[in-house]
Amino acid sequence: MNNLTTDRLILRNFRREDATDLLAYLRYPVASCFIGLKLDDLAAAEIEAEKRGTNDEYIAVCLAATYTVIGDVFAISEEPDTYGVGWNFNPAFTGSGYAFEAAQALFRHLFRDGGEARRVYAYVEDHNSASRRLCERLGMRQEGLFQEFISFRDDDAGQPIYENTIQYALLRKEYNR
Repeated sequence: MNNLTTDRLILRNFRREDATDLLAYLRYPVASCFIGLKLDDLAAAEIEAEKRGTNDEYIAVCLAATYTVIGDVFAISEEPDTYGVGWNFNPAFTGSGYAFEAAQALFRHLFRDGGEARRVYAYVEDHNSASRRLCERLGMRQEGLFQEFISFRDDDAGQPIYENTIQYALLRKEYNR
């Protein structure tokens, strides 16, 4: 993928040397849906950074001023023209609009700059108010609430804890308005 740039960010493919920054936010994932991506050490982070660098699904979000990786955005093709999208950021960099800026660049890439997307969607846990606000700010509409939709972790007795999940979506024709 060619780099995508904004006023403050560079979005690019991951590299092995991003491992330390990747570990900073995947050692203790904040959102339940990223628990399965948890990394235990730098060696695991190096492997994950290299793996992510082999395709355009997970895109590193870097500060343009320092090249520090502060998170990632992803777009996973599920049909020729439909993408599951999302974002995961280092908590040290939240609250500055970086996720919005990066997601805007991703959507522009998918819908306009040669992108073939007809539809993008995101699943968000109903208690993740920051991601819900981000979806709405990006112009995505709520399509449904799935009760006890998925489990990412177990309780102390080993029983799954099911999450309520909201699906948001945006069509190309809605994006172009």
